[in-house]
Amino acid sequence: MDSFLLTTWLAQTDSPGVFTYFSNSNFAGKIIVLALIVFSLFAWTIMIGKYVDLKRLRSLNASLEGKLRQADCISALHIPSPASRYGPYASLIEDALQACKNSPKNGIHHVENALQRGVARLTVGYESKMVFLASIVTGAPFMGLLGTVWGVMDAFGSMGLQSTSTLQNLAPGVSGALLTTVAALLVAIPSVFGYNLLLTRTKLMVTELENFASRLADRIELELQED
Repeated sequence: MDSFLLTTWLAQTDSPGVFTYFSNSNFAGKIIVLALIVFSLFAWTIMIGKYVDLKRLRSLNASLEGKLRQADCISALHIPSPASRYGPYASLIEDALQACKNSPKNGIHHVENALQRGVARLTVGYESKMVFLASIVTGAPFMGLLGTVWGVMDAFGSMGLQSTSTLQNLAPGVSGALLTTVAALLVAIPSVFGYNLLLTRTKLMVTELENFASRLADRIELELQED
C-alpha cells in the first residue's frame, strides 16, 4: 500500500505543469500569455480601486445628505473649497448655489441647467475606467483564441516537416497552445463578474445622483419662493 502511494505521488510530481506548458508555447503564445498577465493585473487594480472609490463616494454623499436635512436652508450649509473633496453631492450643491447667485431673482431654470451639467460631469467620473475594464473582458478571450490557433498551426506545421510524426511530438505544442486559452479565461472570468458588479453599482449611484439633483432643485425653488 505504501509503495502504491509513493508511486502515485512520484507520478504526480513528474506531471507537467504551467511552466512546462509555457516553455512548450511558441513565441507568439508566450507573448500573449505575458500580455494577459499584465491585463489581469490592470483588471484587478481597476476593480479593487473602483469598488473602494465608489464606496467612499457613497459614504460622503450619505453624510452630506444627512447634514442637508438638518440645515435650515441650503445657503447655510458650509462646504469648504474645493467641494469635490466632499463628494459628488457637495459638487452639485456648489454648482446650484453658484448658479443661484449669478442668476436673476427666482432664476430656478438657471439652477436646473447647472444641476443637469453637474450630473453629466459627475456621471463621467462614476464611469471612468469602466471602458478599459470592458475592453479586457471582451478582448481577453479573443487573445487566448488567437494564441491557441496560432500554436496549433505551428505544431501541425512542424510535424509536416518531420519524417515521422507521433502524438508525443504533437502533444507539447498543443498543450502550450491551449495554455493561452486557459490564461485568457482566468483573466476574463473574474473581470466579467467584477465589471457587472461595478456597472450595477455605478448605475445605482447615477440614479441616486439624479434623484438628489431633482430634490435639490425643488428645495431651492421653495426657498426662493419664501424669499
